[in-house]
Amino acid sequence: MVFFRVLIGLLALASVVCFVMYAATRDARWRRRGWLIMKWTLIASVGFFAVLIAERLFWPPQSLPAQSLPPPTTR
Repeated sequence: MVFFRVLIGLLALASVVCFVMYAATRDARWRRRGWLIMKWTLIASVGFFAVLIAERLFWPPQSLPAQSLPPPTTR
């Protein structure tokens, strides 16, 4: 999970760097690269969140049985 979060963050950062390079040089190559990286960043993030949502819907966390809980403490 951490790997995918870092990957999406680095892709977003690379896209921003490409747009900054486009603003500095006015070379259309940088704008195209920025949009391409942005597109794949959005696709990767949609896939990541789709997996998270599917995990929540189809594989809910198992609840603990009542016997495994510690007894309540009184003071």
